[in-house]
Amino acid sequence: MTGTAPSFTVVGGQAVRSALEAQEAEVMERVRSAYLLHDAGDTVNPDSYFLRFPEKPDSRIIALPAYLGGDTGTAGMKWISSFPGNARHGLPRASAVLVLNDYRTGYPRALLESATISATRTAASAALAARALLASAPRTWGVVGSGVISREICRYLTEAGLAAERSYCHDLRDTAARAFADRLPGGSATDLETALGADLVVFATTALTPYVPADHRFKPGQVVLHVSLRDLAPRTLLDAENYFDDIDHCMKADTSPHLAEQLTGARDFATGTLADVLRGRTTPDSSRPAIFSPFGLGVLDLAVGAFVLERAVAAGTAMGVPGFFPKEGE
Repeated sequence: MTGTAPSFTVVGGQAVRSALEAQEAEVMERVRSAYLLHDAGDTVNPDSYFLRFPEKPDSRIIALPAYLGGDTGTAGMKWISSFPGNARHGLPRASAVLVLNDYRTGYPRALLESATISATRTAASAALAARALLASAPRTWGVVGSGVISREICRYLTEAGLAAERSYCHDLRDTAARAFADRLPGGSATDLETALGADLVVFATTALTPYVPADHRFKPGQVVLHVSLRDLAPRTLLDAENYFDDIDHCMKADTSPHLAEQLTGARDFATGTLADVLRGRTTPDSSRPAIFSPFGLGVLDLAVGAFVLERAVAAGTAMGVPGFFPKEGE
């Protein structure tokens, strides 16, 4: 390899989707392994960095740098934007790229379209948490928010064996809630209160501050996938078991858990991490509701991104870029 410029590969959106098609079980296993590597200390996952805009308070671009050890052994960074106003122009809210770096040389080795990867790893994480926290398969789902993330979560829940008999969908846009409900088993568009009463509740919204009534309390045995992180009032969290992907990471940026920490001055409400449950260090108490609040770890993007790159290269859908890096002396 001495004197040879490293190669560079680009994997576009269609190739990413093809690589992930019908791979839900393998993706969940890759995400599970990444959580366990993180728990074992074989990762580096710094804080996410938020680029915000004074004139667009609902918009942001986030950098998630990370290193994932184990068999993957790669570094990289997801650069993901969330611009809710895009919907007015017929564009998706989120767009992203993922850079994967060679751990030996530090050279970037691939650039992948990553909105799909990000949604997939989020959905796989949520399905893993639901499977670990639920005492039995849910009869009902309550889905709050009808975007891409909700769609992917519901798909992964089904693949994880957690399909519901009835689904209650709530969105501020009634037409979007009805369209989403039509895709789900026994689906119907409902008010927020009805959705909150389901066995398994999914929050995937763009909310910036809590809007669920502060006096709302979930029932014993309910599992709440609080993916969008800012939907619940702090008091609601204090009356539940609370699980995280990483406790330190979630206690920032005015997430609902961060607000609960500010309210109480402590983290006593934090029951543990998903890895604690997966390793058997913590057993969920079915006499209380369980809330999973995942901040979103960059190592999960690396795990899924590396898997996508492997499959795209094998399928011939990854595009090499000759001469991307100059040779020494050029």
